[in-house]
Amino acid sequence: MNPEIKTITPLPCAGLLYIQHRKLLLAFSNNKQCFYLPGGKINAGETAAEALCREVEEEMNVQLTEKELQWFTHISAPAFGEANGVIMEQECFMVTKDIKPVAAAEVGQLHFFTVEAYLREPNQAPGAVMILKILQQQGLID
Repeated sequence: MNPEIKTITPLPCAGLLYIQHRKLLLAFSNNKQCFYLPGGKINAGETAAEALCREVEEEMNVQLTEKELQWFTHISAPAFGEANGVIMEQECFMVTKDIKPVAAAEVGQLHFFTVEAYLREPNQAPGAVMILKILQQQGLID
């Protein structure tokens, strides 16, 4: 095998887009010391929406149904806190109802961000930067 060829490992994920007052909700991972989209890995046999409902309940004590999610976009980005070559393949869904999230499990806190505010964070997940910029370009957040 050519040592210059890097192995790419896809990491299938689902992320929640919840916007209030033109800011996007992000969750702080105590494990990775970074804010990222609420959500997580898709398990074998799960759809992206099923995985997102499960993860959101674990991380934020919010119960969602697949009908309350609207697919928004797919992003591919280096997975923050994972080995080199691991690429997050994330399905991003908007939630279509008001929620009252509370940090739980490995999530230490929840915070709403503009693009500018997130870019001042000491650690930045490439996927979070990407989705923040997409939402800003579409006029949904500041």
